[in-house]
Amino acid sequence: MALSKDDFLHLCKLAKLAPAAEKQDYYSEQCGNILAYMDKLSELDCSGVDPLYSPVELNAALCSGAALHSGRQDEACRRLTREEILANAPARGGDNGEFFLVPRIVEGR
Repeated sequence: MALSKDDFLHLCKLAKLAPAAEKQDYYSEQCGNILAYMDKLSELDCSGVDPLYSPVELNAALCSGAALHSGRQDEACRRLTREEILANAPARGGDNGEFFLVPRIVEGR
């Protein structure tokens, strides 16, 4: 769907946007491309698809059913030793150097 410059400027006014004059043609073309893509998507037959309010719902539904979930189980396991984790630490703290030392960012006291 081609979006005329007048339509684009009207949309900008409704959205309370004021793009720079030199960028208006570019943004108008981009908006036209988005609308053309939406037109293309509207051609799809979605009659058998339940609506989603969020893509997170779909992910949660896929993960909750064991038959649908093909990923690994969420199990706690130790993959690295403390020494391996701290190997690249710029500074260490604690009696045996078992903690990361980070710069203080809270002022006061």
